Amino acid sequence: MGQDITITIDSEEFKKFDGVKINYSNIEMPGFVIQNHPLLFENEIKEQVIECFTINNYKAFFKINRSDLSFDIFSASFYLLSRYEEYLPHQKDMYGRYAHENSLAFKEGFLNIPLINIWIKDLANSLKRKYSIFNVQCSMFNFVPTYDIDIAYSYKHKGLLRNIGGFLRSPSLERIKVLLGIQKDPFDTYAYLDGLHQKYNLHPTCFFLVAEKNGEYDKNISPHKDAMWQLVKLHAKKYSIGLHPSWQSGDSFSLLEKEKTQLEAMAGQTASAGQTGITSSRQHYIRFNLPGGYQRLTGAGITDDYSMGYGSINGFRASVASAFFWYDLEKEQQTPLRIHPFCFMEANSYYEQKLSAPETYNELMHFYDQCKAVNGTLITIWHNNFLGDDKIFAGWRSVYERFLAQLEN
Repeated sequence: MGQDITITIDSEEFKKFDGVKINYSNIEMPGFVIQNHPLLFENEIKEQVIECFTINNYKAFFKINRSDLSFDIFSASFYLLSRYEEYLPHQKDMYGRYAHENSLAFKEGFLNIPLINIWIKDLANSLKRKYSIFNVQCSMFNFVPTYDIDIAYSYKHKGLLRNIGGFLRSPSLERIKVLLGIQKDPFDTYAYLDGLHQKYNLHPTCFFLVAEKNGEYDKNISPHKDAMWQLVKLHAKKYSIGLHPSWQSGDSFSLLEKEKTQLEAMAGQTASAGQTGITSSRQHYIRFNLPGGYQRLTGAGITDDYSMGYGSINGFRASVASAFFWYDLEKEQQTPLRIHPFCFMEANSYYEQKLSAPETYNELMHFYDQCKAVNGTLITIWHNNFLGDDKIFAGWRSVYERFLAQLEN
């Protein structure tokens, strides 16, 4: 809400204060009353009884009585933001991730809206009605385009053996033309994207996969190839870049650190060069579990993570369209790791939700409208291969162009 706050447990100090004040307790005192649910006063992690109800056309839970608000917004927000439910026993998906079907947001039908931002807006209006002096300083809507570069090129720079193997599996005249320099690599979209960023004055963040060894899910160009160094260096000069930790690093902290050091060297952002190093990341395949995944990131010096979303469906995993600090429930402490939630990834639309390009445009505009309505931040994920000339993704480039043009309206 853009307001500074002071928290006190001194009831006399609270009573004497002449201004906007929230009585978050079960004690009768003046102020805007929100009776507390027990959650924020607990230290253990246990199954919570959650019964959703509808108020002002949106869902809420942790219902309370004799209050100026019908539910404990602080406990409910904490439950969703901390990802409390992900610490409880749950079913994993085929990739070993927290399955979105487990989530309260999916079960109760609010995965596609930034519910916490809506709650905050409603709370601000309620405070304004009680205190006419209350002045809300609304944040501004913000769009942050992000890209995952996990397969930099389709054919180029992959080496003779990989190209022979690829050709034998799937003979392609296109591959031959690209390797002979007659045709542009279909995944080489970097100049095209740079033009879009300049045209619409965008400030993207690009995440690079720099796994030393290829695996079933890690198939980028070798980070030791000059072409990959030049690609990273070019982007580091123009944009913010971050690490796209490989699938393999999800089981190895030492490998995570090694990949971070590798990317820093490629970008020329090592500590020895007077830089702060790489501090942003997004997990490949959105592969992480709590709390271990985030604990490893903070241990490696990552301060900003962009993985809060699902790799199986689009929507608001933490029910919010704003950045927030991760709270480690296991250690009962707020951490310096800032979480930047995304709500849209084109790969989800294509592979998981089986949407056509026109249907995806409508979905993307839905998330745009939702974030803009609450002055939130819309973070999208696109991959360079979706925006190239590959016939498989025909029509997807136009979806992105049409969306960016809509931002000016």
